[in-house]
Amino acid sequence: MMEHLEGRESVLAALKAGERRFQLILIRQGMHAEKAADVLALAERRGVPVRRAEPRELAAVAHGATHGGIVAICSAKPRMSVADLLRQLDASRTTPLLLLLEGIDDARNLGFTLRTADAMGVQAVLIKKHLWDFDTVEVARPASGAYERMPLVQIEDVGTMKEFRRREITLVGCVPRAKRTIHDVDLRGPTVLAIGGEKRGLSGALRGLCDVFATIPIVGEQSSLSLSHAAAIVLAEAMRQRRTKPIGEDALT
Repeated sequence: MMEHLEGRESVLAALKAGERRFQLILIRQGMHAEKAADVLALAERRGVPVRRAEPRELAAVAHGATHGGIVAICSAKPRMSVADLLRQLDASRTTPLLLLLEGIDDARNLGFTLRTADAMGVQAVLIKKHLWDFDTVEVARPASGAYERMPLVQIEDVGTMKEFRRREITLVGCVPRAKRTIHDVDLRGPTVLAIGGEKRGLSGALRGLCDVFATIPIVGEQSSLSLSHAAAIVLAEAMRQRRTKPIGEDALT
């Protein structure tokens, strides 16, 4: 099944990732060559056909007016399997940092979260399989290329967490009113950060598998944050810890 990919960043990232099969790339008629030079060059190297199109043709296939004059017709991005993720983690020399999301209701919220995860060094984002029901264009647009780069793993159930536990990967549940804040929990080792949406939070089944809980310290009367904002704060703290504190010094687990 083919789908549309919109905008220079998304199309360029997909060409670089090489996971999609491209049928055609449409470039707005009259667009200056330098604005699409990198897309055109990479498309030529990959053997992807490119055609100039009138603005009305782009408007007819695009979701909105933010495509920036570039729309690709291509296959869907494949999901990474749990088995492939485990093999990748076993072969990697990088300390695992994974993000597990529950209760995502908004595609753009997910896109912003993927963008942050990509910037903060997350190796993969985990989402329950039966909860994936998003318009991929709406996810890819705010992700600004991160949707193409970030491995997305659809997990069947929380039983997948047992595989991480066997590999000594700590599951940290981010929940309100936990006894310790994200600043007090050691996030430098192999870690899965589990974050729930603002409506339902983390499920009871997933909470039952968590090794430790942490909360984001909040000042004032605000009781919760959006999933994308919460993920940005928690992932930034994980990166800060991993860059500034050697393991073994003042660690709280």
